[in-house]
Amino acid sequence: MFKRLFQLLFLIVILYAAKPLWEGPVSKYADLSFLDPLDARVESVLDEEMVESVLDYTKQTITTIVAFVSNKTAESRAPEEVAQPALATPAQGALSIHNIQIGMTEADVKAELGEPARKSVNEYGTEWLTFHENYQNFVMLSYDIQRRVNAIYTNDRLISSSIGIEYGVPKAEVREIAGEPITEIRKGTNIYKLQDDEGMDIFHSDGVYTYVFYDLHQDQTVTAVQLISDKLEQKKTALYAPQNDAMRKGFEIQLFDLTNAARVRHGRSILTYDELASATARKHSVDMAAHDYFSHENLQGESPFDRMKKDGVKFVSAGENLAYGQSSSIFAHEGLMNSKGHRENILIRDYQFLGIGVDFNDKEQPFYTENFFSK
Repeated sequence: MFKRLFQLLFLIVILYAAKPLWEGPVSKYADLSFLDPLDARVESVLDEEMVESVLDYTKQTITTIVAFVSNKTAESRAPEEVAQPALATPAQGALSIHNIQIGMTEADVKAELGEPARKSVNEYGTEWLTFHENYQNFVMLSYDIQRRVNAIYTNDRLISSSIGIEYGVPKAEVREIAGEPITEIRKGTNIYKLQDDEGMDIFHSDGVYTYVFYDLHQDQTVTAVQLISDKLEQKKTALYAPQNDAMRKGFEIQLFDLTNAARVRHGRSILTYDELASATARKHSVDMAAHDYFSHENLQGESPFDRMKKDGVKFVSAGENLAYGQSSSIFAHEGLMNSKGHRENILIRDYQFLGIGVDFNDKEQPFYTENFFSK
């Protein structure tokens, strides 16, 4: 019985791994959107290490089969009809981040970036792998189950493009190059309308959603870019990710890294993570989420400074940033950077420490609290 189970698993993995070979031709004659839930199920149920080991074995089989079919086809053609083999290329050719593109293999990423500084769960149900050197050359990326890049983000000067979309380019120029941004994202039978937000544009082409963030305090120029593959975007069927402890921790540490990356980009010092201040921040996010309010002053009339002192945080100067409802730490951070008072807190030179706390209400909406201070 175990042998039959392994044979069935072997067949499933062969079909899954070979999907890029048959998906395109078949999709011309049939709607394959019904397979999207199956993709998600396969990726969530199968153990990744087991899949990778089976994939290593099945890739040889697939290669042999493809080579055999190709040779037989070539033998049946006239010599002038034999096509040259096509080179595998990433899905997104026009725009890259630190020479990394959607579809690139993990081996190629490691050759370019080395090992990640940390990993954390993201809103797409995968992991952000974060790369930087003291928050210089800051990049976050994600892999699919086949260990190919399916998402990239940077707020550093690492954006390169053959069409002219780069860090510091004005919004008007981006739209002149890329056209009008999309106004909705269709996922199966659902349509998500996008707000007309002057701080961000979303473009869709060549199998990639391109999120372009603008700095409203620097003449609406490009300050960050996020690339998401079609397949990963379609897997995220709801606006908000399911709340759990891993997601909370992921949002907290991502917001901490994003804040430090922004500070370094603007010539500021790196902040040290503070556990006490993080506990204070988290309790305030929990309180706001549970009691349905959004304010620096809690329902007992306590200010951020009162709460920090109460929890034993010693400081000579301090400040607090709040955000609510953004579906990721990236969106929360970019929104804070475009709000004058919040931006000033992020970039105050004298701050030395940062505590961050996140919690979710019963609608899965996140509440973000940042507590900055110096001693």
